[in-house]
Amino acid sequence: MINVKERILELKKSKNALILAHYYQNMDIQEIADVVGDSFELATKAKATDADIIVLCGVRFMAESAKILNPDKKVLLPVLSAGCPMADMITADDVRKLRTSYPDAAVVCYINSSAAVKAESDICCTSSSAERIVRSLPQKRIIFIPDQNLGAYVASKVPEKELILFNGYCPIHHKVSISDVNKVKAFYPNMPILVHPECRPEVLEMADMVGSTSQIIDYALNGTGKDYIIGTEVGVVSRLRQLAPYKNFYLLSQGLFCPNMKKTALADVLFSLEQERYVIELTPAEIAGAELSLLRMIDVK
Repeated sequence: MINVKERILELKKSKNALILAHYYQNMDIQEIADVVGDSFELATKAKATDADIIVLCGVRFMAESAKILNPDKKVLLPVLSAGCPMADMITADDVRKLRTSYPDAAVVCYINSSAAVKAESDICCTSSSAERIVRSLPQKRIIFIPDQNLGAYVASKVPEKELILFNGYCPIHHKVSISDVNKVKAFYPNMPILVHPECRPEVLEMADMVGSTSQIIDYALNGTGKDYIIGTEVGVVSRLRQLAPYKNFYLLSQGLFCPNMKKTALADVLFSLEQERYVIELTPAEIAGAELSLLRMIDVK
């Protein structure tokens, strides 16, 4: 009987492939990946690789970002239907209409968006770099797309700028409520709550720490405390429990489960490498425009 993990590792070596996996992936996927990270880490690792094939275990916009930064490489998404509802909430036409309404504004695009939307934007950002990106721009007025919650968080940190927010959101983080936080606080009154800025503003106000996926992981691993409540996708809790079994991590809400991120199985990765599917294809125009917005993001220190 075939050992799926061993076969994946064999093919990875023989085909000079790089496997990238997001923190929200199932743990067996994270275990066979060369790099596990958040959206920004995966984008930068993709840009730096000398591999011939990149297998992106995540959702489509992440694979598109890898292709944009490596137009001459073959980028594979093991499950073609693994999408992002927030990315689907905005189109390139929406961005063009916003530009018409606010001609003096810069467009900052959260990386959780399609290549077509990135191509219509001035610069991309991640949850960890959004505040820094907005501060770096000379424009006083900023169109922030598509996540209204991350945009509101940045607006609270950069009051000297006027942010025009699109009404997109991550359905997983957006449904976390004050009630969820109060329930957890009732059980664990002294335990710090770490949340992702894709959560609603009222939830962020009740948190002890707000940060990107990687920032949450670093905070929980390096903090002096033993117990933490994690307010982002359940895959982060699984990752933390593996990295720090001597600490206790609790999920803020049982609703923090992304079905799209959990679609990829080991069999899908094996099939992807064997058949070299599914290949991410983008138009030259999409690549050219989106590459500029991504490279501008990476260059902002």
